[in-house]
Amino acid sequence: MATNASAVPGFDGLRLQHWSWQMRDDGVLVLSLDRAGEAVNALSQDVLIELDGLLERLAIDPPKGIVFASGKDNGFIAGADIKEFQDFDAKGTIGGALQRGQQVFQRLASLPSPTVAAIHGFCMGGGTELALACDYRVASKDPSTRIGLPEVKLGIYPGWGGSVRLPRLIGAPDALDLMLTGRSLSASAARAKGLVDRTAEKAMLVDTAAALALKGTTRPLRQRFMGWLTNTWAARQVIAPMSLKQVARKARREHYPAPYALVETWKNTGGGLQRRLAAERKSVAKLAGTPTARNLIRVFFLQERLKSAGGKDHGISRVHVVGAGVMGGDIAAWSAYKGFQVTLNDRGQEYIDKALSRAGELFAKKVKDESKRPEVAARLKGDLAGEGAAQADLVIEAIIEQPGAKRELYASVEPAMK
Repeated sequence: MATNASAVPGFDGLRLQHWSWQMRDDGVLVLSLDRAGEAVNALSQDVLIELDGLLERLAIDPPKGIVFASGKDNGFIAGADIKEFQDFDAKGTIGGALQRGQQVFQRLASLPSPTVAAIHGFCMGGGTELALACDYRVASKDPSTRIGLPEVKLGIYPGWGGSVRLPRLIGAPDALDLMLTGRSLSASAARAKGLVDRTAEKAMLVDTAAALALKGTTRPLRQRFMGWLTNTWAARQVIAPMSLKQVARKARREHYPAPYALVETWKNTGGGLQRRLAAERKSVAKLAGTPTARNLIRVFFLQERLKSAGGKDHGISRVHVVGAGVMGGDIAAWSAYKGFQVTLNDRGQEYIDKALSRAGELFAKKVKDESKRPEVAARLKGDLAGEGAAQADLVIEAIIEQPGAKRELYASVEPAMK
């Protein structure tokens, strides 16, 4: 439950639903996010509006230091609210939502008080961008702590200043690698790269963060130098083509435009912070409206439903997926991984084979026991003839975004369904 903000000098009139506070004896203010009515923290517009109000007051009456923490035990912040993201896309207001997020985080970055993010558990996407806007970051040594920017898996890239701040913090090569792959780091790995300044046991996390806010620290000279050097104009002209070659080996531009847009925006945009934020915002807003982003968000929500369905008596045992592209192939692979019997159909065997190959990579990553991988892989079968629709409890369409093609597919598949 959020604490009444009127008890803090300068917080009069603020009503907080998601944020609570504690003023420590050492003069450090701890702001904790506990999003009301939700199991995990996400940066919804309501959460950001409350934070903006707090930051406005703190800029006028700054404490000795500020620590940002989570009021939930399972993690720091999972990222933006993806459901809201879909709504913004439908309304054509993504650009405005990105700008608001950037403005809130820039207000945070501009506070006169030293700021520290105290990270325990997952810290993803917008949560990592909030942490990057702080002066310092402390991460829990707990194995559950993972820090990352996985937006590329949704067909976009960090749009609240993350793609601007991270390269200058840890150097462009490491920053691009993290954003292009979407992989996450443990606390120790994050510290080794300079993404976090301290690690601590969970019980000492806030105390360590408060001490860091009061005493500060100086990052190693090499990290600071690489953060500057790798973002110069000359370095961008060398690093960007190398990154684009790596991207091209893994994904074609027409299928996955986000990695290309990230590298090219970084390469072509120098100058002041506001110019770089504007370029980030424009690029991400454009990506968000692409079929790739919309389809990957659909995959995200389907995977979340499959996660919750795993092991439950939901009446579904067989799944038939039509379309073996990136989206359909990933849906089919994830369904098989979660225990469903899956058939995958497409117009050509070559498309099915590529999807099965990608599925094998997923199983190798997710199924740690090698002896069980053949059993998981056997649950996913190619189905060029489309015969699996007749036995399926659930049929999923994942073909190209063309209304005519979809109507033709529905007309041919629906009569065969049980």
